Amino acid sequence: MPLPKGNVSFYRYDPSKAVAVVSCVLFGLTFIWSTFMTIRKRAWVWIVQLIAILMEVIGYADRIKSAGDPTNLNLYAVQFCVIILAPVLMAGVTYVVFGRIVVHVVPAQQRTTRLLWVPPRWITPIFVACDVVALVVQLIGAIMVSSTQATDTNAAKKLNTGKNIALAGLAIQIAAFGLFTIVAARFHFTSRQFAAGLQARYEGAGSGSTTSVKGSPRKLNPNWRRLLFAINLSCVLILVRSAFRVVEFAEGNDGAVNRQEWFMYVFDTLPIFLVACSLCFIFPSSYIPHMGFRVPKESANARELASQDGSVVGLREV
Repeated sequence: MPLPKGNVSFYRYDPSKAVAVVSCVLFGLTFIWSTFMTIRKRAWVWIVQLIAILMEVIGYADRIKSAGDPTNLNLYAVQFCVIILAPVLMAGVTYVVFGRIVVHVVPAQQRTTRLLWVPPRWITPIFVACDVVALVVQLIGAIMVSSTQATDTNAAKKLNTGKNIALAGLAIQIAAFGLFTIVAARFHFTSRQFAAGLQARYEGAGSGSTTSVKGSPRKLNPNWRRLLFAINLSCVLILVRSAFRVVEFAEGNDGAVNRQEWFMYVFDTLPIFLVACSLCFIFPSSYIPHMGFRVPKESANARELASQDGSVVGLREV
């Protein structure tokens, strides 16, 4: 990370204002689109994703100013911190959506650790907890790195400490998200059996693209596996971005990644934009019900139907 002296730029390259403008506009449009869908579908849990996208907008808007004044510590620190932290929130909402998919398509008696490699009822709490820890640790590291100046006492030591803390946060995120990616990818294939079971329970066309399911008061989009595909794609893209940030911090101030701006836009901006954009095209509430903060518990009738033929949409809290 840059350690400026006097009026030396915080960047190791000449930051592009034009590319920052394009990034800000693209994330801004995605934020508007996602906000519209969130309100329209009443998908209140998606507010977390909106905050993450808004952080990207703020980050690149601030980067526009920072590109014009690269010696300003405050401008540099703000864009650095929010762009670093936004994907952590996106990872968290990905955990929630995956948990909801499992609840809505897997019969209650088949939601086992053997199926998912993680206790089903703890999928969301475990991974979200890891995400929160990673967020806090990365925030501490990012603040230390971005706010260190050459005039500070033990500036080099502070910079190195901040870098190591940020690396620890990224390591926690990659470990947790890596395991989650494996679980989600495996479920993408095993979910075919549940898709086949649900197929026989659809009861004609519902409103829009949703269909009633026998034994459930709610409706489900028969193409819900598209959402599962979007979740898996998001996992890969976020992992690519996280790996890039690990390399960036590990190489240090004089590394090749820190000397070329295009690395950040190709391996951070682009993957995260694709995550945000893909989950607008394939909006979760268009495929599964209950994207509020709570999910109704499944009824006794639903559990009975599930035990009879193993293919009911279960409703319980995740």
